[in-house]
Amino acid sequence: MFFTEGREHFFRPLNGKYRGQVVDCLRTFYARLYGSLADYSRSFNRDQVIEILEEAIARSPVLDEDESERFQVPARSQREQANWILNQLLEYDWLERQMDEATMQSTYAFTRHGRLFTQPMVEASGGRFRTRHRNTRNTRNALQSFLDKGEVYDLLDAFEYSERIISDFSDVIAELDERKRQLVKEVEAQQVVQRASDEFFDFMEKRFMPDLSIRLSADSVEKYRDEIGELIGKARRKRREFKAQAERELRRAAPELIETINRSVYLLILDGIETRMHNAASIMLPALRQALNGFTRRADIIMRQLSYTGASAQNRLFSLCERLRQAPELEQEQALSEMGRALSVIDMGFVDSDTVRLHQLRRPRRVNTAVEAEAGDDRASRKALFVQTAVDLAFTFNSQGQREYLIKALCDGHRIRSQQLPIRDARELLMSAHVIEVGALGSGEFGFRVEPTDNRVETDYFHASDEFTIELIEREMNAD
Repeated sequence: MFFTEGREHFFRPLNGKYRGQVVDCLRTFYARLYGSLADYSRSFNRDQVIEILEEAIARSPVLDEDESERFQVPARSQREQANWILNQLLEYDWLERQMDEATMQSTYAFTRHGRLFTQPMVEASGGRFRTRHRNTRNTRNALQSFLDKGEVYDLLDAFEYSERIISDFSDVIAELDERKRQLVKEVEAQQVVQRASDEFFDFMEKRFMPDLSIRLSADSVEKYRDEIGELIGKARRKRREFKAQAERELRRAAPELIETINRSVYLLILDGIETRMHNAASIMLPALRQALNGFTRRADIIMRQLSYTGASAQNRLFSLCERLRQAPELEQEQALSEMGRALSVIDMGFVDSDTVRLHQLRRPRRVNTAVEAEAGDDRASRKALFVQTAVDLAFTFNSQGQREYLIKALCDGHRIRSQQLPIRDARELLMSAHVIEVGALGSGEFGFRVEPTDNRVETDYFHASDEFTIELIEREMNAD
Protein backbone atom coordinates (compact mmCIF):
# COMPACT_ATOMS: atom_id res chain seq x y z
CA MET A 1 0.00 0.00 0.00
CA PHE A 2 1.31 3.47 -0.91
CA PHE A 3 0.11 5.50 2.11
CA THR A 4 2.24 3.67 4.69
CA GLU A 5 5.68 4.05 6.30
CA GLY A 6 5.62 7.81 6.75
CA ARG A 7 3.59 8.55 3.59
CA GLU A 8 0.15 8.73 5.20
CA HIS A 9 -0.18 12.41 4.15
CA PHE A 10 2.30 12.45 1.27
CA PHE A 11 0.47 15.08 -0.82
CA ARG A 12 -0.32 17.51 2.02
CA PRO A 13 2.49 19.98 1.06
CA LEU A 14 0.74 20.43 -2.30
CA ASN A 15 -2.40 21.81 -0.60
CA GLY A 16 -3.00 25.30 0.67
CA LYS A 17 -2.05 28.71 -0.68
CA TYR A 18 1.69 27.89 -0.66
CA ARG A 19 1.32 24.92 -3.02
CA GLY A 20 2.79 26.92 -5.93
CA GLN A 21 5.91 27.70 -3.91
CA VAL A 22 6.30 24.04 -2.90
CA VAL A 23 6.10 22.88 -6.53
CA ASP A 24 8.64 25.49 -7.66
CA CYS A 25 10.97 24.49 -4.81
CA LEU A 26 10.75 20.83 -5.83
CA ARG A 27 11.44 21.68 -9.48
CA THR A 28 14.43 23.87 -8.63
CA PHE A 29 15.99 21.34 -6.25
CA TYR A 30 15.38 18.55 -8.81
CA ALA A 31 17.17 20.60 -11.50
CA ARG A 32 20.15 21.15 -9.18
CA LEU A 33 20.38 17.44 -8.41
CA TYR A 34 19.50 15.79 -11.74
CA GLY A 35 19.47 18.56 -14.32
CA SER A 36 21.89 19.13 -17.18
CA LEU A 37 24.02 21.50 -15.05
CA ALA A 38 24.04 19.30 -11.95
CA ASP A 39 27.29 18.36 -10.25
CA TYR A 40 26.71 14.71 -9.37
CA SER A 41 29.76 14.53 -7.13
CA ARG A 42 28.37 17.20 -4.84
CA SER A 43 25.98 16.82 -1.90
CA PHE A 44 23.91 19.64 -0.44
CA ASN A 45 23.83 20.56 3.22
CA ARG A 46 20.99 22.42 4.90
CA ASP A 47 22.25 25.94 4.19
CA GLN A 48 22.70 25.16 0.50
CA VAL A 49 19.22 23.63 0.27
CA ILE A 50 17.75 26.72 2.00
CA GLU A 51 19.45 28.97 -0.59
CA ILE A 52 18.00 26.90 -3.43
CA LEU A 53 14.51 27.07 -1.93
CA GLU A 54 14.83 30.83 -1.32
CA GLU A 55 15.64 31.28 -5.00
CA ALA A 56 12.44 29.45 -5.97
CA ILE A 57 10.27 31.27 -3.39
CA ALA A 58 11.45 34.69 -4.63
CA ARG A 59 9.85 34.17 -8.05
CA SER A 60 6.86 32.06 -7.00
CA PRO A 61 3.50 33.66 -6.17
CA VAL A 62 1.23 32.81 -3.26
CA LEU A 63 -2.07 31.34 -4.46
CA ASP A 64 -5.56 32.03 -3.03
CA GLU A 65 -4.38 35.34 -1.59
CA ASP A 66 -6.98 38.00 -0.74
CA GLU A 67 -6.72 41.56 -2.04
CA SER A 68 -6.14 42.84 1.48
CA GLU A 69 -3.24 40.43 2.02
CA ARG A 70 -1.51 41.14 -1.27
CA PHE A 71 0.02 44.45 -0.17
CA GLN A 72 0.78 43.44 3.42
CA VAL A 73 4.17 42.45 4.75
CA PRO A 74 4.53 38.61 4.75
CA ALA A 75 4.28 36.91 8.11
CA ARG A 76 7.58 35.12 7.44
CA SER A 77 10.70 36.14 5.60
CA GLN A 78 11.89 34.17 2.57
CA ARG A 79 14.45 32.30 4.66
CA GLU A 80 11.86 31.40 7.27
CA GLN A 81 9.50 30.31 4.51
CA ALA A 82 12.28 28.16 2.98
CA ASN A 83 12.91 26.52 6.36
CA TRP A 84 9.20 25.84 6.78
CA ILE A 85 8.89 24.26 3.30
CA LEU A 86 12.01 22.15 3.87
CA ASN A 87 10.58 20.82 7.15
CA GLN A 88 7.29 20.05 5.40
CA LEU A 89 9.04 18.10 2.63
CA LEU A 90 11.10 16.17 5.19
CA GLU A 91 8.08 15.38 7.35
CA TYR A 92 5.93 14.09 4.51
CA ASP A 93 8.69 11.98 2.89
CA TRP A 94 9.47 14.07 -0.20
CA LEU A 95 13.06 14.68 0.95
CA GLU A 96 15.32 12.73 3.29
CA ARG A 97 18.22 13.62 5.55
CA GLN A 98 21.38 11.52 5.15
CA MET A 99 24.15 11.46 7.75
CA ASP A 100 27.82 11.10 6.77
CA GLU A 101 29.35 8.91 9.47
CA ALA A 102 32.87 10.13 8.70
CA THR A 103 32.29 13.89 8.90
CA MET A 104 29.02 13.79 10.91
CA GLN A 105 27.51 16.22 8.39
CA SER A 106 23.89 16.02 7.23
CA THR A 107 23.06 16.12 3.52
CA TYR A 108 19.67 16.27 1.82
CA ALA A 109 18.30 14.44 -1.20
CA PHE A 110 15.04 13.24 -2.70
CA THR A 111 13.41 10.07 -1.49
CA ARG A 112 12.58 7.50 -4.12
CA HIS A 113 8.89 8.42 -4.22
CA GLY A 114 9.66 12.11 -4.01
CA ARG A 115 11.89 11.90 -7.08
CA LEU A 116 9.34 9.85 -9.02
CA PHE A 117 6.54 12.34 -8.35
CA THR A 118 8.70 15.42 -8.97
CA GLN A 119 9.88 14.20 -12.38
CA PRO A 120 6.45 14.64 -14.09
CA MET A 121 6.20 18.14 -12.57
CA VAL A 122 9.50 19.05 -14.22
CA GLU A 123 8.43 17.50 -17.54
CA ALA A 124 5.05 19.29 -17.45
CA SER A 125 6.78 22.66 -17.10
CA GLY A 126 8.37 22.17 -20.52
CA GLY A 127 11.90 22.84 -21.64
CA ARG A 128 12.90 19.17 -21.87
CA PHE A 129 13.49 17.53 -25.21
CA ARG A 130 12.00 14.09 -25.72
CA THR A 131 12.21 11.88 -28.79
CA ARG A 132 8.69 10.57 -28.34
CA HIS A 133 8.41 9.50 -31.96
CA ARG A 134 11.09 6.76 -31.85
CA ASN A 135 9.36 4.17 -29.69
CA THR A 136 8.06 2.17 -32.68
CA ARG A 137 11.57 1.85 -34.09
CA ASN A 138 12.94 1.15 -30.61
CA THR A 139 10.48 -1.75 -30.29
CA ARG A 140 11.65 -3.16 -33.62
CA ASN A 141 15.33 -2.73 -32.75
CA ALA A 142 14.96 -4.30 -29.30
CA LEU A 143 13.16 -7.34 -30.73
CA GLN A 144 15.85 -7.76 -33.40
CA SER A 145 18.58 -7.53 -30.75
CA PHE A 146 16.80 -10.16 -28.65
CA LEU A 147 16.66 -12.58 -31.59
CA ASP A 148 20.33 -11.97 -32.41
CA LYS A 149 21.82 -12.08 -28.90
CA GLY A 150 19.18 -13.84 -26.79
CA GLU A 151 19.26 -11.23 -23.99
CA VAL A 152 15.90 -11.20 -22.21
CA TYR A 153 16.44 -7.57 -21.17
CA ASP A 154 16.12 -6.61 -24.84
CA LEU A 155 12.74 -8.36 -24.88
CA LEU A 156 11.69 -6.47 -21.73
CA ASP A 157 12.84 -3.21 -23.38
CA ALA A 158 10.68 -4.00 -26.43
CA PHE A 159 7.72 -4.65 -24.12
CA GLU A 160 8.26 -1.27 -22.41
CA TYR A 161 8.72 0.61 -25.69
CA SER A 162 5.47 -0.86 -27.06
CA GLU A 163 3.63 0.46 -24.00
CA ARG A 164 5.08 3.93 -24.59
CA ILE A 165 3.70 3.92 -28.15
CA ILE A 166 0.13 3.96 -26.78
CA SER A 167 0.92 6.53 -24.08
CA ASP A 168 2.63 8.84 -26.59
CA PHE A 169 -0.42 8.74 -28.85
CA SER A 170 -2.64 9.60 -25.88
CA ASP A 171 -0.35 12.50 -24.88
CA VAL A 172 -0.38 14.01 -28.38
CA ILE A 173 -4.17 13.67 -28.72
CA ALA A 174 -4.68 15.30 -25.32
CA GLU A 175 -2.27 18.11 -26.28
CA LEU A 176 -4.15 18.74 -29.54
CA ASP A 177 -7.46 18.95 -27.68
CA GLU A 178 -5.93 21.33 -25.13
CA ARG A 179 -4.45 23.48 -27.91
CA LYS A 180 -7.86 23.68 -29.56
CA ARG A 181 -9.58 24.78 -26.34
CA GLN A 182 -6.80 27.28 -25.60
CA LEU A 183 -7.06 28.75 -29.10
CA VAL A 184 -10.81 29.26 -28.75
CA LYS A 185 -10.40 30.75 -25.26
CA GLU A 186 -7.75 33.27 -26.32
CA VAL A 187 -9.71 34.31 -29.39
CA GLU A 188 -12.86 34.88 -27.32
CA ALA A 189 -10.89 36.93 -24.79
CA GLN A 190 -8.83 39.12 -27.13
CA GLN A 191 -10.18 38.83 -30.66
CA VAL A 192 -6.66 39.31 -32.05
CA VAL A 193 -6.38 37.55 -35.39
CA GLN A 194 -2.64 38.15 -35.75
CA ARG A 195 -1.81 36.52 -32.42
CA ALA A 196 -4.11 33.54 -33.07
CA SER A 197 -2.60 32.92 -36.50
CA ASP A 198 0.97 33.33 -35.17
CA GLU A 199 0.38 30.79 -32.39
CA PHE A 200 -1.20 28.33 -34.81
CA PHE A 201 1.66 28.49 -37.30
CA ASP A 202 4.20 28.43 -34.47
CA PHE A 203 2.68 25.17 -33.23
CA MET A 204 2.59 23.67 -36.72
CA GLU A 205 6.25 24.54 -37.38
CA LYS A 206 7.77 23.70 -33.98
CA ARG A 207 5.52 20.85 -32.83
CA PHE A 208 3.86 19.29 -35.83
CA MET A 209 6.78 19.23 -38.24
CA PRO A 210 9.49 17.68 -35.97
CA ASP A 211 7.24 15.21 -34.13
CA LEU A 212 3.86 14.43 -35.66
CA SER A 213 5.12 14.37 -39.24
CA ILE A 214 7.76 11.79 -38.26
CA ARG A 215 5.19 9.82 -36.28
CA LEU A 216 2.90 9.67 -39.31
CA SER A 217 5.67 8.88 -41.83
CA ALA A 218 9.12 7.67 -40.76
CA ASP A 219 7.97 6.16 -37.46
CA SER A 220 4.47 5.18 -38.52
CA VAL A 221 3.14 2.09 -36.77
CA GLU A 222 1.65 1.00 -40.08
CA LYS A 223 5.16 1.00 -41.60
CA TYR A 224 6.75 -1.18 -38.91
CA ARG A 225 3.73 -3.26 -37.92
CA ASP A 226 4.41 -6.06 -40.42
CA GLU A 227 8.13 -6.09 -39.64
CA ILE A 228 7.51 -6.30 -35.89
CA GLY A 229 4.94 -9.05 -36.54
CA GLU A 230 7.56 -11.06 -38.45
CA LEU A 231 10.05 -10.67 -35.57
CA ILE A 232 7.40 -11.85 -33.09
CA GLY A 233 6.73 -14.86 -35.31
CA LYS A 234 10.44 -15.70 -35.38
CA ALA A 235 10.58 -15.45 -31.59
CA ARG A 236 7.65 -17.86 -31.29
CA ARG A 237 9.32 -20.33 -33.68
CA LYS A 238 12.58 -20.43 -31.74
CA ARG A 239 13.89 -23.78 -30.55
CA ARG A 240 12.40 -25.23 -27.42
CA GLU A 241 15.68 -24.97 -25.50
CA PHE A 242 16.00 -21.26 -26.37
CA LYS A 243 12.45 -20.49 -25.18
CA ALA A 244 12.90 -22.52 -21.99
CA GLN A 245 16.08 -20.61 -21.12
CA ALA A 246 14.40 -17.27 -21.88
CA GLU A 247 11.39 -18.26 -19.75
CA ARG A 248 13.60 -19.00 -16.75
CA GLU A 249 15.50 -15.73 -17.08
CA LEU A 250 12.28 -13.73 -17.51
CA ARG A 251 10.72 -15.26 -14.39
CA ARG A 252 13.86 -14.33 -12.46
CA ALA A 253 14.23 -10.80 -13.91
CA ALA A 254 10.55 -9.77 -13.93
CA PRO A 255 8.58 -11.78 -11.36
CA GLU A 256 5.79 -9.18 -11.42
CA LEU A 257 4.81 -10.41 -14.90
CA ILE A 258 3.98 -13.90 -13.61
CA GLU A 259 0.18 -14.15 -13.61
CA THR A 260 -0.14 -17.88 -13.02
CA ILE A 261 2.43 -20.64 -12.69
CA ASN A 262 1.23 -22.37 -15.87
CA ARG A 263 1.17 -19.15 -17.97
CA SER A 264 4.32 -18.50 -19.99
CA VAL A 265 5.84 -15.06 -19.40
CA TYR A 266 7.72 -15.34 -22.71
CA LEU A 267 4.51 -15.78 -24.71
CA LEU A 268 2.72 -13.19 -22.55
CA ILE A 269 5.24 -10.52 -23.54
CA LEU A 270 5.08 -11.42 -27.24
CA ASP A 271 1.25 -11.37 -27.19
CA GLY A 272 1.32 -8.03 -25.35
CA ILE A 273 3.59 -6.41 -27.95
CA GLU A 274 1.45 -7.75 -30.80
CA THR A 275 -1.77 -6.49 -29.17
CA ARG A 276 -0.33 -3.03 -28.55
CA MET A 277 0.86 -2.70 -32.14
CA HIS A 278 -2.61 -3.70 -33.34
CA ASN A 279 -4.28 -1.15 -31.03
CA ALA A 280 -1.82 1.58 -32.05
CA ALA A 281 -2.42 1.01 -35.78
CA SER A 282 -6.18 0.34 -35.65
CA ILE A 283 -7.36 2.66 -32.86
CA MET A 284 -4.82 5.28 -31.77
CA LEU A 285 -3.49 6.32 -35.19
CA PRO A 286 -6.99 7.05 -36.63
CA ALA A 287 -7.82 8.90 -33.39
CA LEU A 288 -4.67 11.02 -33.78
CA ARG A 289 -5.53 11.87 -37.38
CA GLN A 290 -9.08 12.80 -36.36
CA ALA A 291 -7.81 15.03 -33.52
CA LEU A 292 -5.31 16.74 -35.83
CA ASN A 293 -7.99 17.24 -38.46
CA GLY A 294 -10.34 18.74 -35.87
CA PHE A 295 -7.62 21.08 -34.59
CA THR A 296 -6.67 22.39 -38.04
CA ARG A 297 -10.34 22.73 -39.05
CA ARG A 298 -11.19 24.67 -35.89
CA ALA A 299 -8.15 26.94 -36.35
CA ASP A 300 -9.12 27.58 -39.98
CA ILE A 301 -12.69 28.49 -39.00
CA ILE A 302 -11.56 30.84 -36.22
CA MET A 303 -8.99 32.63 -38.37
CA ARG A 304 -11.50 33.05 -41.20
CA GLN A 305 -14.01 34.46 -38.75
CA LEU A 306 -11.47 36.85 -37.26
CA SER A 307 -10.28 37.90 -40.70
CA TYR A 308 -13.86 38.69 -41.65
CA THR A 309 -14.28 40.63 -38.42
CA GLY A 310 -11.04 42.50 -38.96
CA ALA A 311 -12.16 43.63 -42.39
CA SER A 312 -15.24 45.31 -40.94
CA ALA A 313 -14.00 48.76 -41.97
CA GLN A 314 -14.52 47.91 -45.63
CA ASN A 315 -17.67 45.92 -45.04
CA ARG A 316 -20.93 47.68 -45.87
CA LEU A 317 -22.85 45.79 -43.21
CA PHE A 318 -20.58 47.01 -40.45
CA SER A 319 -20.68 50.57 -41.76
CA LEU A 320 -24.48 50.47 -41.65
CA CYS A 321 -24.37 49.11 -38.12
CA GLU A 322 -22.04 51.95 -37.16
CA ARG A 323 -24.41 54.53 -38.66
CA LEU A 324 -27.31 52.95 -36.79
CA ARG A 325 -25.34 53.12 -33.54
CA GLN A 326 -24.63 56.82 -33.99
CA ALA A 327 -28.24 57.68 -34.98
CA PRO A 328 -30.67 59.19 -32.44
CA GLU A 329 -32.66 56.81 -30.28
CA LEU A 330 -35.99 57.56 -32.03
CA GLU A 331 -34.46 56.88 -35.45
CA GLN A 332 -32.94 53.64 -34.16
CA GLU A 333 -36.33 52.43 -32.91
CA GLN A 334 -38.01 53.23 -36.25
CA ALA A 335 -35.27 51.48 -38.25
CA LEU A 336 -35.35 48.41 -36.01
CA SER A 337 -39.15 48.23 -36.22
CA GLU A 338 -39.05 48.31 -40.02
CA MET A 339 -36.34 45.65 -40.04
CA GLY A 340 -38.44 43.50 -37.68
CA ARG A 341 -41.48 43.71 -39.97
CA ALA A 342 -39.33 42.86 -42.99
CA LEU A 343 -37.70 39.87 -41.28
CA SER A 344 -40.82 38.56 -39.55
CA VAL A 345 -41.51 36.04 -42.32
CA ILE A 346 -37.93 34.81 -42.56
CA ASP A 347 -36.94 31.66 -40.65
CA MET A 348 -33.19 31.42 -40.37
CA GLY A 349 -31.05 28.71 -38.83
CA PHE A 350 -27.56 27.30 -38.88
CA VAL A 351 -26.69 23.67 -39.53
CA ASP A 352 -24.12 22.11 -37.23
CA SER A 353 -21.42 20.81 -39.53
CA ASP A 354 -20.45 18.08 -37.04
CA THR A 355 -23.91 16.53 -37.31
CA VAL A 356 -23.79 16.26 -41.11
CA ARG A 357 -22.78 12.79 -42.18
CA LEU A 358 -22.74 11.29 -45.65
CA HIS A 359 -23.96 7.75 -45.25
CA GLN A 360 -23.42 5.12 -47.86
CA LEU A 361 -26.63 3.91 -49.42
CA ARG A 362 -27.59 0.40 -48.47
CA ARG A 363 -29.14 -1.87 -50.98
CA PRO A 364 -32.44 -3.29 -49.78
CA ARG A 365 -32.21 -6.97 -49.00
CA ARG A 366 -34.38 -9.10 -51.22
CA VAL A 367 -36.43 -11.70 -49.44
CA ASN A 368 -38.11 -14.49 -51.34
CA THR A 369 -41.60 -14.73 -49.85
CA ALA A 370 -42.95 -17.23 -52.34
CA VAL A 371 -44.62 -20.25 -50.75
CA GLU A 372 -43.59 -23.58 -52.25
CA ALA A 373 -45.18 -26.93 -51.54
CA GLU A 374 -42.90 -29.39 -49.79
CA ALA A 375 -42.08 -32.33 -52.01
CA GLY A 376 -42.62 -35.70 -50.39
CA ASP A 377 -40.04 -38.49 -50.51
CA ASP A 378 -40.94 -41.46 -52.63
CA ARG A 379 -40.03 -45.08 -51.90
CA ALA A 380 -36.93 -45.12 -54.12
CA SER A 381 -35.38 -42.02 -52.47
CA ARG A 382 -36.04 -43.37 -48.97
CA LYS A 383 -34.40 -46.68 -49.96
CA ALA A 384 -31.30 -44.91 -51.35
CA LEU A 385 -31.00 -42.79 -48.18
CA PHE A 386 -31.20 -45.91 -45.97
CA VAL A 387 -28.50 -47.71 -47.95
CA GLN A 388 -26.18 -44.67 -47.85
CA THR A 389 -26.61 -44.25 -44.09
CA ALA A 390 -25.99 -47.95 -43.43
CA VAL A 391 -22.81 -47.96 -45.55
CA ASP A 392 -21.50 -44.81 -43.81
CA LEU A 393 -22.05 -46.36 -40.38
CA ALA A 394 -20.47 -49.67 -41.46
CA PHE A 395 -17.24 -48.08 -42.72
CA THR A 396 -16.85 -45.38 -40.03
CA PHE A 397 -14.84 -45.73 -36.82
CA ASN A 398 -13.16 -43.22 -34.52
CA SER A 399 -9.74 -43.09 -32.91
CA GLN A 400 -11.10 -44.23 -29.54
CA GLY A 401 -12.45 -47.45 -31.05
CA GLN A 402 -9.19 -48.08 -32.86
CA ARG A 403 -7.24 -47.55 -29.61
CA GLU A 404 -9.46 -50.00 -27.70
CA TYR A 405 -9.11 -52.57 -30.51
CA LEU A 406 -5.33 -52.37 -30.35
CA ILE A 407 -5.25 -52.53 -26.53
CA LYS A 408 -7.28 -55.75 -26.63
CA ALA A 409 -4.89 -57.15 -29.23
CA LEU A 410 -1.83 -56.33 -27.13
CA CYS A 411 -3.32 -57.90 -23.98
CA ASP A 412 -0.48 -58.04 -21.45
CA GLY A 413 2.32 -57.53 -23.95
CA HIS A 414 3.94 -54.38 -25.25
CA ARG A 415 4.63 -55.21 -28.93
CA ILE A 416 2.72 -56.96 -31.75
CA ARG A 417 3.12 -57.38 -35.50
CA SER A 418 0.45 -56.05 -37.84
CA GLN A 419 -0.18 -59.49 -39.38
CA GLN A 420 -0.89 -60.91 -35.90
CA LEU A 421 -3.86 -58.62 -35.26
CA PRO A 422 -7.11 -60.60 -34.77
CA ILE A 423 -9.80 -60.17 -37.45
CA ARG A 424 -13.23 -61.44 -36.42
CA ASP A 425 -15.56 -59.12 -38.37
CA ALA A 426 -15.57 -56.40 -41.03
CA ARG A 427 -14.96 -53.59 -38.53
CA GLU A 428 -11.80 -55.26 -37.20
CA LEU A 429 -10.65 -55.74 -40.80
CA LEU A 430 -10.98 -52.01 -41.41
CA MET A 431 -9.14 -51.22 -38.16
CA SER A 432 -6.29 -53.56 -39.02
CA ALA A 433 -5.96 -51.89 -42.41
CA HIS A 434 -5.61 -48.48 -40.70
CA VAL A 435 -3.55 -49.68 -37.74
CA ILE A 436 -0.50 -47.51 -38.54
CA GLU A 437 -2.59 -44.41 -37.80
CA VAL A 438 -2.32 -45.09 -34.05
CA GLY A 439 1.22 -43.73 -34.20
CA ALA A 440 -0.27 -40.23 -34.23
CA LEU A 441 -2.60 -40.89 -31.28
CA GLY A 442 -1.89 -40.19 -27.65
CA SER A 443 -0.74 -36.90 -26.15
CA GLY A 444 -0.40 -37.93 -22.51
CA GLU A 445 1.85 -40.28 -20.60
CA PHE A 446 1.52 -43.28 -22.97
CA GLY A 447 1.54 -43.65 -26.73
CA PHE A 448 2.18 -46.07 -29.60
CA ARG A 449 5.30 -46.46 -31.72
CA VAL A 450 4.83 -47.86 -35.24
CA GLU A 451 7.94 -49.03 -37.10
CA PRO A 452 8.16 -50.88 -40.48
CA THR A 453 9.95 -54.24 -40.68
CA ASP A 454 10.65 -53.91 -44.45
CA ASN A 455 8.80 -57.24 -45.00
CA ARG A 456 5.85 -57.87 -47.32
CA VAL A 457 3.51 -60.59 -46.14
CA GLU A 458 0.40 -62.30 -47.56
CA THR A 459 -2.72 -62.71 -45.43
CA ASP A 460 -6.20 -64.17 -45.91
CA TYR A 461 -7.51 -60.73 -46.88
CA PHE A 462 -4.60 -59.02 -48.68
CA HIS A 463 -2.44 -60.46 -51.47
CA ALA A 464 0.58 -58.42 -50.27
CA SER A 465 0.89 -55.87 -47.50
CA ASP A 466 3.73 -54.14 -45.61
CA GLU A 467 4.42 -55.44 -42.13
CA PHE A 468 4.74 -53.11 -39.11
CA THR A 469 5.44 -53.55 -35.42
CA ILE A 470 3.23 -51.72 -32.94
CA GLU A 471 4.77 -51.02 -29.53
CA LEU A 472 3.24 -49.45 -26.42
CA ILE A 473 5.68 -46.83 -25.03
CA GLU A 474 5.79 -44.45 -22.08
CA ARG A 475 6.47 -40.85 -23.01
CA GLU A 476 9.03 -38.70 -21.24
CA MET A 477 7.34 -35.76 -19.47
CA ASN A 478 9.25 -32.45 -19.55
CA ALA A 479 9.39 -30.92 -16.08
CA ASP A 480 9.75 -27.43 -17.51
